[in-house]
Amino acid sequence: MQTILLVDDEQRMLDLVELFLKPHGYQCIKVTGGKKAIETLKKTKIDLVLLDVMMPEMNGWEVCKAIREFSNVPIILLTARSDKLDLVKGLDTGADDYVTKPFDEGELVARVGALLRRVAQDAGAKEQIQYLDFSLNTEAYALNYKDLTAQLTLKEFLIIKALISRPAKTFTREELMASGWEFDTYTDVRTVDSHIRNLREKLRNGGFPIEEFLKTVWGIGYKWS
Repeated sequence: MQTILLVDDEQRMLDLVELFLKPHGYQCIKVTGGKKAIETLKKTKIDLVLLDVMMPEMNGWEVCKAIREFSNVPIILLTARSDKLDLVKGLDTGADDYVTKPFDEGELVARVGALLRRVAQDAGAKEQIQYLDFSLNTEAYALNYKDLTAQLTLKEFLIIKALISRPAKTFTREELMASGWEFDTYTDVRTVDSHIRNLREKLRNGGFPIEEFLKTVWGIGYKWS
């Protein structure tokens, strides 16, 4: 049974999300604050985190950023804020996806299921994908370049995996969505741009010569060359 950590300062919302998920075979652990969520992740095996953004003490963006310092567990943000800048901010702190409140049971379960299926598929993939001096570790969700290593989120990993597996191919945003989101109709295709921007910043800060390899093909999408 897969375990999902639910993080929200409202008990009513925690109970509602658990009500949606339990019939589909998910075990839920419910916590009402960011610090408790971080403590739970450090001592309990969690398969996915559903994280509310607007919380006191530590908001969801801060919690997500703190989690990414020690874990690549898939994270879906739950937010009542539909402003694109807020959603981009969430993705830039390391979230894999988001669901905007109010949401229905079908949307939430579909997002959770799609993300967990991706994790399961990649768990069975070969351990290393090699291209020139780059190697993608499919068990550790990490990109290596010579003696450098960058830890990736699940969505970053899936995007890099698609790009590096077919170097020189130009991928449209829709094709990258298919690689990471299963053409999830709830997700804006421009979400890919947020993950690419975050990837570039992370790899650049880590010393990777990213500008030489991760290229934007204007009007089409992206390529690894």
